Amino acid sequence: MSSTKKPVSRVQLFPVSAAIWRNENGKGEACYNTTFERSYKGDNGEYQSSNSFNVSDLLLLAKVADRAHTEIYRLRATDRPQQSDD
Repeated sequence: MSSTKKPVSRVQLFPVSAAIWRNENGKGEACYNTTFERSYKGDNGEYQSSNSFNVSDLLLLAKVADRAHTEIYRLRATDRPQQSDD
């Protein structure tokens, strides 16, 4: 994956967020992957991120995962060729 590639969508319930990435399989069909991260303020006062979650993050992580799942289904629906009503 190129470092300049950007996610096609993001879902966030601060401090947990999901990035949704679009890729294509060998047949040229879209497939989606998701990465999760948690933001926190470091000792220097600047925001940083981690892919490690503590017990108090888990319910929020589940809710973000549910929203990401819904968003992927929305994205997949837009990938399908539009069918005419003919």
